[in-house]
Amino acid sequence: MPTNLAAQLFDIDGLLLTKVESDYNTVTLHVEMERQKQPCPECGVLTDAVHDYRQQKIKEVSILGKETTLILRKRRYVCKSCCKRFPEKNDLLSRYARMTARLTNQICGKLENEYSFSSVAREVGTSVSTVIRTFDQNVCFDELPVLEQSVAIDEFKGNTGREKYQCIVTDPEKRKVLDILPDRHKKDVRSYFLQWKEKVREKVTHFISDMWKPYQDTAAEVFSKAVRVVDKYHWIRQVIWAFESIRKQEQAKLSRKERVQFKRSRVLLNKRFDYLEESDQEHVTAMLQLSERLHKAHRIKDDFLQVLDCDTGEAAEQTLDLWLSLARNSGLKEFEACCDTIEEWKEEILHSFDCPYTNGYTEGCNNRIKVLKRNAYGYRNFGRFRNRILHMFSGSYRRREMEKAAQNGQL
Repeated sequence: MPTNLAAQLFDIDGLLLTKVESDYNTVTLHVEMERQKQPCPECGVLTDAVHDYRQQKIKEVSILGKETTLILRKRRYVCKSCCKRFPEKNDLLSRYARMTARLTNQICGKLENEYSFSSVAREVGTSVSTVIRTFDQNVCFDELPVLEQSVAIDEFKGNTGREKYQCIVTDPEKRKVLDILPDRHKKDVRSYFLQWKEKVREKVTHFISDMWKPYQDTAAEVFSKAVRVVDKYHWIRQVIWAFESIRKQEQAKLSRKERVQFKRSRVLLNKRFDYLEESDQEHVTAMLQLSERLHKAHRIKDDFLQVLDCDTGEAAEQTLDLWLSLARNSGLKEFEACCDTIEEWKEEILHSFDCPYTNGYTEGCNNRIKVLKRNAYGYRNFGRFRNRILHMFSGSYRRREMEKAAQNGQL
């Protein structure tokens, strides 16, 4: 096979292929650069006089499923004018590197997914320490992200850097992860957001979080013009939790024969009665007849879910006030405690009806982070964990933007 065709087959255009060694698991390609005149780095005079040759072993992307190694025959030239000795220019890899740029890009590309370092090392045929070192050298997020009109924050259980919880900051409008914080302490979250100038922070119009008080207190201090919003999922589940507590108590009082009707029925009881099919409605009605207290709690829960039909915060406020009065006078202590929580967060809850964004994207990111953490059996180094997360989501964001551009005919 002609040398140039072999080079094209192995995708090493620009190099001269002199020899191929192959066995069941490995391929070794002996290559060299084409000899040509080189400028002297000392005096600038062109020379093609070779001083000596040296061989360098380079790790390459696998070919046909086999681990591939390049044996590069490198030249050192000598300048006839000033006697300076220097190596020839080489675009294949950077100085002191022992793997090609193509393999480096492949490793970093695979780490955009939830794979562990170990699984990537097995796939590319190198050591785990090499994959980690390659990642640390080529992936770093030091610059502050750009703050847009909306900011969402949530915590996830990372158990990294001696902290149980880490924070994720996202842009729910552009569906983009902005940063990962080492903990959820108020002083640290506040210090992080104060890194932006006041003019930048004033552009933020919506701040979305769960019902963790330090988040909202921080937003009141650093985002003076932002509407503070509690995500709908977090305040709705307060009522569901209250109903679930009563359901478990009443179910435990029933005889074994009566409890059979409740088997695998939690989802039916939690849904709105009007949304159930006729057969499911009959099943729920039969269960509610077994306990007056459960029947009352189910009615209160369904009345609350009707609040979600409101389109604006102003309309929701009237409906919510009526429900709070009903729940407080119900005699069910679980709902009374729930009312206290809702009244404390009432302003932020009502804002969620007018806000076009939720924490849904942020919660989805948390699920991917949990998969990443589980695949790696946890991370101890927070800096590396943060870079893995940001690298993973920056790749997803970049691909999503390219797909949008392609659909709009821009690519």
